[in-house]
Amino acid sequence: MILGLTSVTNGRRGSGQGVGRFSVPTQRGYRQACGVARGLDIVGERWSLLVVRELLLGPKRFTDLQQALPTASPNALSDRLRELADAGVLRRRQLPPPGNVRVYELTPWGRGLEPIVVALGTWALAAPPTAEQRFVSVDSAMLTVRTFFVPTPEQPEVTLRIELRDHGPAGVFGVRLTSAGAEVTHEPPEQPDAVLSTTTDALLAAFGSADLAGLAAAGAAIIGDPEVVRRLVAGVRVPGATGQSSNGTPGPRGRADSCQKLPER
Repeated sequence: MILGLTSVTNGRRGSGQGVGRFSVPTQRGYRQACGVARGLDIVGERWSLLVVRELLLGPKRFTDLQQALPTASPNALSDRLRELADAGVLRRRQLPPPGNVRVYELTPWGRGLEPIVVALGTWALAAPPTAEQRFVSVDSAMLTVRTFFVPTPEQPEVTLRIELRDHGPAGVFGVRLTSAGAEVTHEPPEQPDAVLSTTTDALLAAFGSADLAGLAAAGAAIIGDPEVVRRLVAGVRVPGATGQSSNGTPGPRGRADSCQKLPER
């Protein structure tokens, strides 16, 4: 099966999306023309797809990525960033003053990996996590909102400011609930309809429930309209572990993990 076989000239795709020259070491490359093999040559190295996951909601500094991927060594993370930049999946950019720091962000071509990352993470929810697979990055938690929120078309558009206290400034997000779904960014609205301040674990545990008692018991603070918070958490419906795949065939028995995440291994 050959998928997506296209020609590359001077290290650039004919589509003009700015894909960089990429060379895979002979001992690591699959040396197959199939698009699956070629895709794995680009993003199949350890940590590569998790770097992509962490950039789906916006650019990040190297230190931000280290916090999100705490078991990745600095050398391994640097290698993945360099390889993904060389491949045209991401790029380095210097923020203007007063920020004046270097950040990494996905290119338009790299952003095309989002449905692949989401599909892989959703598929893996059927597999039980190991004892080591407990860490959830803050962006992974908020990607759960964007991925699994089920909108109600008759409801008005509302906005929220989410503050996940256990992550400090990196845990502040803006969420907009629309008739089409949930939009999540690192830029909170200036005048949100509700502000939810809680921990990542408490938020994940609340998904799928219209009862805010669990959040209250965990010390969550709500400013504004609590019904907006209820609409958010009740609308995030993470697929449960049913022992079946999406097409009804038997699958591995797992548990419903309130997080669209990939193994941190």
